[in-house]
Amino acid sequence: MAEVDNNEPVPAGFKGVAFAGIGLSCKMIEPASLSSPSDWELIVSELTSWGDVPNPESIEVSSLSEDERGPRAVIRGDCDWLVEFLPWGSDGLIRKRSTSADSTLISPSGGYSWNGTDVAILWKSMEDAVDSRNTISDSMKSGDLNLTKQLLWSCGESLALYHREVKDSRTTPPDPRRWNARLSVMEERLRADLIWRAPHSRDSECMLSLGDVRLSDFLEGKVRIRRPRRADALVPSDCEFPAIRDLASISHDLSRLHHELNSEFDIVELRTSMIQGWMSRAPEKWCSASVFYTHRGGLAIWEYEQCLLDVLEAVSDQSGAPEPATGLIRYVKKYQMKMFNSRIFATLSMMFGALGAITIIRDVPTSIEGLAIPALFISGSYILLRFYWSLSPRPEIPFNLIS
Repeated sequence: MAEVDNNEPVPAGFKGVAFAGIGLSCKMIEPASLSSPSDWELIVSELTSWGDVPNPESIEVSSLSEDERGPRAVIRGDCDWLVEFLPWGSDGLIRKRSTSADSTLISPSGGYSWNGTDVAILWKSMEDAVDSRNTISDSMKSGDLNLTKQLLWSCGESLALYHREVKDSRTTPPDPRRWNARLSVMEERLRADLIWRAPHSRDSECMLSLGDVRLSDFLEGKVRIRRPRRADALVPSDCEFPAIRDLASISHDLSRLHHELNSEFDIVELRTSMIQGWMSRAPEKWCSASVFYTHRGGLAIWEYEQCLLDVLEAVSDQSGAPEPATGLIRYVKKYQMKMFNSRIFATLSMMFGALGAITIIRDVPTSIEGLAIPALFISGSYILLRFYWSLSPRPEIPFNLIS
């Protein structure tokens, strides 16, 4: 992507940047300069603060760096502060998450927003802790399967505890129309030869989802709030998401780690531990069988979205095919074909049910013998429907292992 002009207004102390490529574009803002206390005073002059932030008149800039999420700075006031800038903004719900689940989240001390969008979050200096990704990686390298499964169960459980805590804070009805439209945009921009749309379950309520969740965000039984990823600028969302999307995010991150280590552990067994850990503590409605039902989207369609997001970022900076995302996407058609072929049993179930109803309507049974044929059709309809349900791919099985 090449840099292009960006004339949109930005707060004082920031500069606007825009990039465009074939089918892709994004806009971002970042500090114009941050090397002195006066730079910091200018940066925060037009921003709205929330939470605990340092007095801008008594700070020193210690260091400035950048990672894949954007610029980061260490400033010194009454203590050391880590400032994480959000170059492509956020959904505006970081503060809501922080205050709604303080016992299950590692949250920023405060932050700054502009026009309702978060542009920076601040953390008070704290000792570095070993995150779950490093611990899981070590256990996988050492060949300790039981410990790996326990750690993954713990990650799933920690995520579920967050979901349980925020359940009553903010929920809205499912939004499959926007979810499917967003997938359509990604497929078009990538010129993909895939199409995946799903009706989704009514139990898939929108909630205060964390968005991009990685195994490295789990520390000491809590989840750390992470800055938005670059793909959020490439395909901005105009909707909220269900809890199962968070689970899909860490499930896909497990696939990344498994691929990175070239592990010999059974990925299905590892995924099962994490998913069951989440289901053990998640709100019952959000982890119901209907939410996991793959014929209606389930966990699979959200993992497909995670793969597309990885590819979008790779295409934007020409970094090569991201694995395991591209490898998994190759099997999506086969995965879809398996579900499509299963529909014959759903169709037969409907036919048998209709025949049973027609038989009763045309000749109302007046005896037990007269009920035999309608009962046979209706029973056959139910058996076929149950068989169709059983053919739904299990959420523990990734795309490349479908038989």
